[in-house]
Amino acid sequence: MTAPPASPSLPSLFVSHGPPTIAVADCPARDFLAGLGAAIPRPRAILCVSAHWETPAPAVSGAVRPETVYDFYGFPDALYRMTYPAPGAPEVAGQVAELLAEAGLEGTVDPGQGLDHGAWIPLMLIYPDADIPVAQVAVQPGRDTRHHFELGCALSPLRQDGVLILGSGNATHNLRDFRRHGFDDPPVAYAAAFEDWLDDRLAAGDAAAVIDYRTRGPEAARNHPSEEHFLPLLVALGAGGAATAQRLHLSYLHGVLSMSAYAFG
Repeated sequence: MTAPPASPSLPSLFVSHGPPTIAVADCPARDFLAGLGAAIPRPRAILCVSAHWETPAPAVSGAVRPETVYDFYGFPDALYRMTYPAPGAPEVAGQVAELLAEAGLEGTVDPGQGLDHGAWIPLMLIYPDADIPVAQVAVQPGRDTRHHFELGCALSPLRQDGVLILGSGNATHNLRDFRRHGFDDPPVAYAAAFEDWLDDRLAAGDAAAVIDYRTRGPEAARNHPSEEHFLPLLVALGAGGAATAQRLHLSYLHGVLSMSAYAFG
């Protein structure tokens, strides 16, 4: 009998998911996401770390058939008619719980958590057939960046088991200034400066600087008035082994949203 092929070892990824309208808008970031699935080995499962699921302590979704969650308001009706009916990954959720316990980061499994738009919108573009099992991991904005980096480190073994660890947030994310700019406006200076710094530090493998981005990054607090959209990048960085990163994409939306994507490990 021929043995089944081994699961591929995968990078961890961070993508900027932007506004929900990226699902239907014509823009470079959408084109990039639509081609990303063909550019990497096919995973057996996906573990998405979304900026839009926040918990006090680590948590992973264990739903067998996760629902599509419309956690946004005032957008075109077409978005509320979309679904992403991917199967859940309760077995992966169990692995996550075990890995977190081994790392001293006790986590819970939530059997009812669906896929929020930070997960299903990029996944709908990357894997439109919705045929790869998906689980989500929450972020903890009440804890620091080091915690999220260590969370990623704990999850790293999943990469050798064919699980794609996908952080979904935004490299820059100032929603107050977002409303002052048009969809296709060029990048504002403070967002471009932060993205340039981020790319430089990731390419250099300087995990310490990225973990301490709030102090070291140019106008970090202006680019991230709240941290939830940056935290998935820290998880992806830790999961990738804090190696040098490759920027896969760079574009901007609404002037202040860097839509960059990175591969780690």
